[in-house]
Amino acid sequence: MTTTMPQACPLALAPKLSTNKDLAPAPAPGDIPRPDISWFPDRKVFLNRVEALKLLYPDRPTTVPAGWPTQLNMARAWSGSDFSDDGKEYIVQFDQADLAEIDEALVHFKSLPGDLGPDDVSKETFPLPGLEERLEAIAQEIHNGRGFVVLRGLQPDKWTNMENILVYLGVTSYIAEKRGMQDFDGRMILHIQAVVEDVKKHGAMPNSPYVARAQPFHTDLCDILSLYALNTAKYGGESFLASSAQIYNELAATRPDIIHTLIKDDWIFDEFWQGQYHTRPLLFNFEGQGPAFQFSRRPLTGSHFSPHHPDVPAMTEIQAEALDAVFFAAQKHKVEIKLQKGDMMIFNNFAMLHARSSFHDEGEQRRHMLRLWLRNEELMWKTPRELERLSWECYGDHEWRAKRVWDIERSPPELRVKYRRASCA
Repeated sequence: MTTTMPQACPLALAPKLSTNKDLAPAPAPGDIPRPDISWFPDRKVFLNRVEALKLLYPDRPTTVPAGWPTQLNMARAWSGSDFSDDGKEYIVQFDQADLAEIDEALVHFKSLPGDLGPDDVSKETFPLPGLEERLEAIAQEIHNGRGFVVLRGLQPDKWTNMENILVYLGVTSYIAEKRGMQDFDGRMILHIQAVVEDVKKHGAMPNSPYVARAQPFHTDLCDILSLYALNTAKYGGESFLASSAQIYNELAATRPDIIHTLIKDDWIFDEFWQGQYHTRPLLFNFEGQGPAFQFSRRPLTGSHFSPHHPDVPAMTEIQAEALDAVFFAAQKHKVEIKLQKGDMMIFNNFAMLHARSSFHDEGEQRRHMLRLWLRNEELMWKTPRELERLSWECYGDHEWRAKRVWDIERSPPELRVKYRRASCA
């Protein structure tokens, strides 16, 4: 395994898109005034901005853009109130026969000849004949139905870290078989943990997935996102999902002008690399699936732990209003999921936004999630043109993806503290 970060800018190897704003030139250095918008939104600031802009721009659009739906009536257009408190609609409980079959598949994989590792796990090498049909139905649910599922009942304490990763890959290979690169060192799996000791040692603040603070609603850079809970915190760390279709419906009905703002290609994404940035929309009309989001707030707003380069242009006040409107619509319609040790939460990254509450680790109760970025090449949503570069970096023949690094115990502190572009949040 290699852990040396490349010195060249990651975007240099990306294929060129037809858009003339793929990589915008940096402006002259200067103190750029920016809207009062934070990485984690402030409702009072948002409401004040809404009232101020209402006076400044009274004649904004009152209908959605041409070619965009007025409402989405589909299974993935849900609100948190649609689900019962026990989550019975989306939790799939493994029974003893299922767990025995998973154990047998692990034994089978380890008995195969050769020096096999995580890259070698597949439906062929990790046979689950009794579970196969149910897992394939879950794949359909994730791509064309509700959009998420929680698999419950695994017992990670009885396996080593390597065995847990093999089981994780074996089960998810029946749902989405292709694995994406998650950073520019070629990492195929990330250990999501608080890194207090790393902060003390390295003297820098890591990105949000690697500390205990809450995360605002966002998407990652993949098709399907999966989290496997090896352990949970003493308290906190709840996961939140919000339907992108329901957020769209709310905005289309109440603030269609915001839809116009979200689909423009002038949103500035800081690359956190020597002042470079690119522009693209936040909202896309996926062929055959309808509107869905793809963005994270950090490249748009900056943060106290990852500030903007002074040469990166500012967003507009209208964009700031739209960005926070998405967040508060997600808050309104979210479902809260308290993951248990052994849970696998798997969801369509395009069909919903996700967030997390802050948490507190204590003693042996220390939150530890394994994250995979996945793709089902038969069921995948067609990639919009503006997202082709991100898709290529994650799933294509990227030079660094060929390294295929698998960290078994933990992700290295250098990744989490120094190289901010390696994280989506």
